[in-house]
Amino acid sequence: MTKKVKLRIVLAIIVIILILISYSGYSIWSFSEKVQLVKTDVAVVLGAAVWGDEPSPVFRERINHSIWLYENGYVDKIIFTGGKGEGDKVAESEVERNYAIENNVNSKDILIETKSKITEENLKYAQEIAVEKNLKTYTIVSDPLHMKRAILMASNTGMEAYSSPTQSSAYKTLKSKMPFLIREVFFYVGYVVSLPFR
Repeated sequence: MTKKVKLRIVLAIIVIILILISYSGYSIWSFSEKVQLVKTDVAVVLGAAVWGDEPSPVFRERINHSIWLYENGYVDKIIFTGGKGEGDKVAESEVERNYAIENNVNSKDILIETKSKITEENLKYAQEIAVEKNLKTYTIVSDPLHMKRAILMASNTGMEAYSSPTQSSAYKTLKSKMPFLIREVFFYVGYVVSLPFR
């Protein structure tokens, strides 16, 4: 194989990677606006950072959106997800539950899992709880740019899942959205590439 041929192969691979990254970025951005207001059994709120015993601003908007879905009859139950972060005294899901109860969600309609560390685990453990409680349809709640990957993961675990991104977010400006988008492209592409090996 000549140097010229090798160079062409390398360039072709680079072009393919750039196309994949560009398409993924566009797909994530366009999917972020997809809101499916469908009646389901349960909302699954994906975990995020807590500040002591309070939800971070990003997390609070996820919880608030799930409360809105609950109050408006789109879901009957809410599953809060998220374990303990490094240095945290309580799990993310426990902070969520407390916040929701303070905001008039019936404690009987709240379920939590306290083991997960990443999105895939959020969904896995939430599904385990849902199966135990005979809950079959899911509304996934997270930030808009997180939804594409979250819904793909949910679908791959066999969940009948619908997208309901937060309608208010700490990520409001293009400057604040771009780092989130770049991060999501990295994780989304990594997840998609890893699928044949799972």
